[in-house]
Amino acid sequence: MPQLPAQAVPPASVATVRPIDWDRLPPLPYRHAPRVTPRMTGFVATEMQRTACPAPAPVDGRMQVQVDVAVLIGSEGLVRATIPRAIACPVVEQYAAGLVISFSRNNMIPRLVDDGGWYRATILFDWPA
Repeated sequence: MPQLPAQAVPPASVATVRPIDWDRLPPLPYRHAPRVTPRMTGFVATEMQRTACPAPAPVDGRMQVQVDVAVLIGSEGLVRATIPRAIACPVVEQYAAGLVISFSRNNMIPRLVDDGGWYRATILFDWPA
């Protein structure tokens, strides 16, 4: 059998990944502030316990979990991507990212998101300890 000549394999292209600078992201400009319902908070509390996520230390008899979500808004004013900030509880991170998409639908100030770009949404879940 004839042997084929060896071909040089080009090095794989590696994308440079930069961490998100959460403090520099402007807040997502909601028309009306979203409201986290007791059922949403109950889901988070249950999932944190069920999946053995690290529990926050109670403060003044309350448990609080804050999830920041980076939100990419397209030039047409629609959410194109969400990236939750890691809190060592993937189910809550992904739930918060999904809530941000729902909260954003038809609830952003158009003139502030017309050009698109990255924004930060923060969701706070709060329940009795």
